[in-house]
Amino acid sequence: MANKVELCGVDTSKLPVLTNEEMRELFKQVKEGNEEARHKLVQGNLRLVLSVIQRFTNRGEYVDDLFQVGCIGLMKAIDNFDLSQNVKFSTYAVPMIIGEIRRYLRDNNSIRVSRSLRDMAYKALQIRDSLVNKYSREPTITEIARELKMPREEVIFALDAIQEPVSLFEPIYHDGGDPIFVMDQIGDEKNTDASWLENIAVKEALNKLSERERMILTLRFFEGKTQMEVAEEIGISQAQVSRLEKAALNHMRRYM
Repeated sequence: MANKVELCGVDTSKLPVLTNEEMRELFKQVKEGNEEARHKLVQGNLRLVLSVIQRFTNRGEYVDDLFQVGCIGLMKAIDNFDLSQNVKFSTYAVPMIIGEIRRYLRDNNSIRVSRSLRDMAYKALQIRDSLVNKYSREPTITEIARELKMPREEVIFALDAIQEPVSLFEPIYHDGGDPIFVMDQIGDEKNTDASWLENIAVKEALNKLSERERMILTLRFFEGKTQMEVAEEIGISQAQVSRLEKAALNHMRRYM
């Protein structure tokens, strides 16, 4: 009972494991229309679905939902698998399961993509699945674009548009030590030496201004107030604020 985990009412500790010979025999029966054999193949490969959904468990989705969607991908793989190809079923099924889960995550994404772009991307994914089934390998974007009779760039744009967002804290590599996260691979142009020196120059220039000029620029550009709001706060007219602001900026330019 210690290793028992239930997903969608399925006790994962009791899932069967099929040998290669059993798999081949069941696939032959499935091709003849045997629904019982298909059911046995699904049950015998649920552990494959479990292994795949592990990579998606940090997305905030319910594991039960991911498991059900993964099972749909598994059934599609069973229905389309070609025994005559010298490919292991798991090699063929895993991309199908992953693709089904990714489609589910895209459909439930809070970021909205235009319907026409989404339709184009789904057509590209359908072509991709059919080419995988035909050639038992991952097709190139050029091959997909050729089947769709569309420019390669448009296919890339459509597929990129439906990619789900990735957390900056998602690990992309782990060798037993500290993990490397997505954020570790992203450059930060705001904290460069140039911007650091520029900030120092701005502070030095502000210190050269009179107290009133410094207050006006602080209220205007650091607190985001309008000239009218600044005028009311310090008790002068809006025209005076405008004149003092321009003079202060000119002084700062000279200092910098």
